[in-house]
Amino acid sequence: MDPKVDFYFDKADTWQKELKQLRTIVLECGLTEELKWGTPCYTFQKNNIVLLHVFKEYCAVLFFKGALLHNTDGILIQQTKNTQAARQIRFTNVQQITEQKTILKAYIYEAIEVENAGLEVRFKKTDEFTVPDEFQQKLNEIPALKMAFEALTPGRQRAYLLYFAAPKQSKTRESRIEKYTSQILEGKGLKD
Repeated sequence: MDPKVDFYFDKADTWQKELKQLRTIVLECGLTEELKWGTPCYTFQKNNIVLLHVFKEYCAVLFFKGALLHNTDGILIQQTKNTQAARQIRFTNVQQITEQKTILKAYIYEAIEVENAGLEVRFKKTDEFTVPDEFQQKLNEIPALKMAFEALTPGRQRAYLLYFAAPKQSKTRESRIEKYTSQILEGKGLKD
């Protein structure tokens, strides 16, 4: 246990018992505890394996390369449709953790093996993401916008494409595109 991480478990209001039990289980698997992104992160030979995190409705163990694990028990959850690598196992009470301790450890050991084998998640390339029709039209109409968009880093391009594609209504997509056109022309990302 890393004393720098203790505060995370002590400050938790709603999931304190669950987090402490998860911490014990993860450490029993021989991982090193660190604090990353303000969250308990567990590594093997300096490679991230899992982290613990909390949400309003549940606490979870997040596997960084969860997409490569065999989800034989059907408990690995993809947080959102755009999450490519990470997968979670969610818990809502201590009893669930106790009942699934053996399964959880099996997933952790498998995640360590994935890391030892040097396996990597194949991430979608930017050109594999859908370009909303409204944005494609704008790119066709304004050559400078197309050049500016293509000059952005792949991560910034993906962020815009996901943000523009998210709304169900065309009107909302158009509004978002209009709002961020000048920012793209300035070479800035969505959050810049």
